[in-house]
Formats: sequence, C-alpha cells, structure tokens
Amino acid sequence: MPKVLVNYYEKEGLENTRETLQAAKKRAAELGIKQLVVATTTGQTALDCAELMPEMDTIIGVTMHAVDKEVFVKRPGGMVEAPNPEIIAKAKEKGVKFYTGVHSLMGGVSSAIKREFGGLPDVELIARTYFTISVGTKVAVECMLMAADARYLDMSQDVICLGGWRGGADTALVVKPAYTHTFFDCKIREFIALPRERN
Repeated sequence: MPKVLVNYYEKEGLENTRETLQAAKKRAAELGIKQLVVATTTGQTALDCAELMPEMDTIIGVTMHAVDKEVFVKRPGGMVEAPNPEIIAKAKEKGVKFYTGVHSLMGGVSSAIKREFGGLPDVELIARTYFTISVGTKVAVECMLMAADARYLDMSQDVICLGGWRGGADTALVVKPAYTHTFFDCKIREFIALPRERN
C-alpha cells in the first residue's frame, strides 16, 4: 500500500471545505470510489461536491435532522435557511440525492429519553467517542448510516464520507458502509482530512 497524505487543519470549520473536497476527490480517484456521502446543513457543501466531482456516480447530501421549527444558520453572507430550497434545487439538478431524517447516533427516541429522564443513552456514547477524534468524524459516520438505511448506497463498495462542524467540511473518511442495525460492520478505512482542534 502506498503512503497516503492526510490533510490536518489547525482548527475545525468552514474555511477547510475547499481543501477537504479536493483531497476527497483525489483519494476517491486513486481508490476508484464512485459514491460520496456529505453532511450539508443548507445544501451548499453537497452542491460544492457535485460541482467539483461530477465523476461521482452517487452523491448523497444528508441535511439537518428532522425538526419541528425553521432553522437558519450563520454564513459569511448572512443568515441562510437550512436546508435552503434554492441551493437544494441546484444540487438536485446536478444529480445530488438528499436525505433528511433522525440522526442515527444522536437523535430519535434516545434523545427524548435523555431530555426527559437524564443519563447517557448507549448510542450517544458511541457518538461522543467519535467526538474525541473530531465532530466531523461522528457526523460523517452518522450520515453514512442514514444514507445506507435509506438504501442510497452500494453496500459492496467503499464510500467517501464528509462531515464537519458549523458549516462546510473539515473531515473526510474512506468508509466500508453498514446499516444502522449492522453498525459494527462499519469500518473507517482511512482518514483523508481532519482538524486537530475544536473551535
């Protein structure tokens, strides 16, 4: 196996997005990976992936988890609705498929139990363990699980997974995918990009 460079960033955040996507594109080409899952709050990072990586057979954008209120996020140009219908439409025109649902590792009924009764649900323990690497690691793996459960992935092939924190992508992984109910079959094969510190 050849030596592979990993992009390390001093801090997590939006400013790492372009470099992360370029590193993911390069590694996907080297490994022949044709499917990508990307966390995308507004839809912009998914659109960026589609524009930079038209050679991908599958790009899945996993948007904000299902919530019962409008959500807006701060971006360099001001507050943006999340997910943003105009951005989502542009990305769909470029072939991106989207999934919005309950987060696999920190969401659903286990979150309701935590809020109501306290304690740390088992599945959140897994999520918080991923946080020790980076928030984006948890997000990337979680989005892969959601896309797999929605049957958007070829489960016989590795997938590039992108995640981050508060916009953009600062973490990129090569992952052997798994469904939520077969979680322990998931394997993080490689890190492509990773922030060293939390903001």
